[in-house]
Amino acid sequence: MSVIVDYLIVLWGFLLICLMGIGGFFMFRKFLKRLPKEDGKSNMDWEEYYMEKTSHMWESEEKKLLEDLVSPVPELFRDIARQKIASKIGEIALQKKRKKISQDVLIEGYILATPKRDHKFLRKKMQQKNIDITPYEYLFE
Repeated sequence: MSVIVDYLIVLWGFLLICLMGIGGFFMFRKFLKRLPKEDGKSNMDWEEYYMEKTSHMWESEEKKLLEDLVSPVPELFRDIARQKIASKIGEIALQKKRKKISQDVLIEGYILATPKRDHKFLRKKMQQKNIDITPYEYLFE
């Protein structure tokens, strides 16, 4: 009986160390995103800036499409993904001097903000939404 308890204690200790390591990894990544770059602003500062500057440019249809597009992201990470994607869309809209967020800007920003490893899921989601991605093929490279 004591051997089983010993194994459970070792297993519990190993599990706690693994979970703390995973949590530490994600906290360290967030810390790195908060570090200022050469321009004095961090990646997160730029995301917040673009979100603030373009919040009035979003219409309900584009917000709904964005929500649909980020729906495959696990719920735990969805808010972070939504902010990152929306800020990239805002950055593109400002670069192109648009008055509002249109579907083409939204799709372009969505593709650019999505990591390359997730592009096959992105293509699948766009296909489900009947969105033609042929004009955006150059963005997948």
